[in-house]
Amino acid sequence: MRKLFLLSALLIGFTTVTSAQEIADNAIGLRIGDSDGFGTEISYQRGLGGNNRLELDLGLRSGSDYDGFKLAGLYQWVWNLDGNFNWYAGAGGGLASYSFDNVPSGRDDSETFVFIAGDVGIEYNFDIPLILSLDFRPELGFGDDYYDNDDLDFDIALGIRYQF
Repeated sequence: MRKLFLLSALLIGFTTVTSAQEIADNAIGLRIGDSDGFGTEISYQRGLGGNNRLELDLGLRSGSDYDGFKLAGLYQWVWNLDGNFNWYAGAGGGLASYSFDNVPSGRDDSETFVFIAGDVGIEYNFDIPLILSLDFRPELGFGDDYYDNDDLDFDIALGIRYQF
């Protein structure tokens, strides 16, 4: 009986160790998205536990007659697929604002909106401190004309981050 208990404990411990993955305490880099989102964003990830992390993304846009920013925060769960491949899913939200410079007098074309977002992606952790990821982020916005009042937007992005 004692041998069976010891063998079971070792088997459960081995299974737990082999299915665990290493999540970096910190990672910083770029999230290069399509034009449906804000394009390229500065991205920071902070490990919160064994397989949980927080991701913060800041996108800035500037043109000849407009300026804008978008800040997103997501809580993510990470699972190991095979070797250095992980997949993750998360939820969160954010805040964004646009300001237009070429506005006829008396008309305010500044827009501020909030959004909720989901996130699903796959990532590869290299043996060097580099992570490459591809994710899909649907966003449901609440605000002015940019999201056309309760509009659903889909953002696909490639991420490249340095782990430390």
